[in-house]
Amino acid sequence: MTHAVDWAAWPRREIFEFFSPMSQPFFSVTFKQDVTRLVRFARENRLSFYYSLVYLCTQAVNRVEAFRYALQGEDLVLFDRRSPSFTDLKPGAEQFHIVTLPCQGSIRDFCAAARAKSAAQNTFLDQEDSADLIYFSCLPWVELTALTNERDFDPDDAVPRIAWGKYAREGERTILHISLELNHRFVDGLHVGRFHEELSALIGAL
Repeated sequence: MTHAVDWAAWPRREIFEFFSPMSQPFFSVTFKQDVTRLVRFARENRLSFYYSLVYLCTQAVNRVEAFRYALQGEDLVLFDRRSPSFTDLKPGAEQFHIVTLPCQGSIRDFCAAARAKSAAQNTFLDQEDSADLIYFSCLPWVELTALTNERDFDPDDAVPRIAWGKYAREGERTILHISLELNHRFVDGLHVGRFHEELSALIGAL
């Protein structure tokens, strides 16, 4: 569901207007995330680590209000929630496809639904462009330290882009680098920090 936002009453209006003249108002941040508990949980429950992290990141995004603002034409709106749209590979394939589905139910429900939809999909893309998505990607062959995404430089593009690579052991912990590419008109570093806190809390609660 989408809610209209009053421009005049929006606390972020001045910051939005500061970044609005810029042709490239996007910024990227990559940070370390402890996924030790998630790796163990996924293995014990025979779940896909990838689908599990897509689920948890979506939950974390939706807990931070700043990630859910967007423009629809001239109108500022706030989404109740965003949905994941993620790259995936079928076994033995070299060409990826993009899977989009609601983030509903438990982590087990989502992993089952994601696996079924990905396996059944026979097109590269099965959804129209939408502003209420989160774009996910993964490079499980390398330890990611930074990433940027292909895009048309539309300053109104408020879709968060989240990616990660291969996790690795650091002492007794398993660490993953997570990259976010965001529109500074809507989101600041503070909100990245809150996303990290929410994601860490969700992983810790598994």
